[in-house]
Amino acid sequence: MRKRFSTLAALTAAVVILAAVPGQAHFGAIIPADDIVTQHHEGDLALEIKFLHPMEMHYMEMEKPETFGVMHKGKKTDLTERLKPAGRKSPGQEKNDTFWKAVYPIRRPGDYTFYFEPKAYWEPAEDLFIKHYTKVCVNAYALEQGWDQPVGLETEIVPLTRPYGLWTGNVFTGRVLVNDQPAANAEVEVEYLNESAEHSGYIDAPFSPYVTQVVRADAAGIFTYAMPKAGWWGFSALSEADWTLAHEGEEKNVEIGAVYWVRTRDIK
Repeated sequence: MRKRFSTLAALTAAVVILAAVPGQAHFGAIIPADDIVTQHHEGDLALEIKFLHPMEMHYMEMEKPETFGVMHKGKKTDLTERLKPAGRKSPGQEKNDTFWKAVYPIRRPGDYTFYFEPKAYWEPAEDLFIKHYTKVCVNAYALEQGWDQPVGLETEIVPLTRPYGLWTGNVFTGRVLVNDQPAANAEVEVEYLNESAEHSGYIDAPFSPYVTQVVRADAAGIFTYAMPKAGWWGFSALSEADWTLAHEGEEKNVEIGAVYWVRTRDIK
């Protein structure tokens, strides 16, 4: 898990005391209006594309993604030109931060995997760039076909659990890939989206470890997590890219994230 530290210096008898401050996990997000489309669905599917701290509902300013697309029956379609800017104020903020919206007509049965590649985000607190390749799957008209196929991103989570039709308490299992190879022992951060429609109000974590859950993948890059509440859950597996980007004349490391979103519902 990414560790973020800020240094508090206090000069007492020439002793400098360093205090660790818990940080926030960044997540790319694609949140569709629904994860299952049926014959009763009216109109096009609305999607929101974001960069945020999901549990704390802190939005990050997001440039237009380099690529936004969908894969259906193995065919990828570029949807980048469908993106429209929108704004949202984070708690305690005075200005809107930009996120993106899109609509897409789903007319044929099957699984639709939406994905985006963002522009790299410079994080001064960590002295590196962040680039999260993000996916979500929407099922249409009861044809469950395609959800377990990789898109071919630099890094991605390929679901081993069908990523829709999930009850609260179900587990989600996925495999982390980097350059099409399993990411052995990858650390996966998990967060709940605190604006999920399935709950009202705001979930306030009692202590910082409750904000971001952490699981470790095995030697084959496989991880599992049980989701305790209805709503949207994000999974983010982090790696270091084998390439760098320049910032103010210096080459800086790039953290690449494989992010996947699933939705759970309560049994009623």
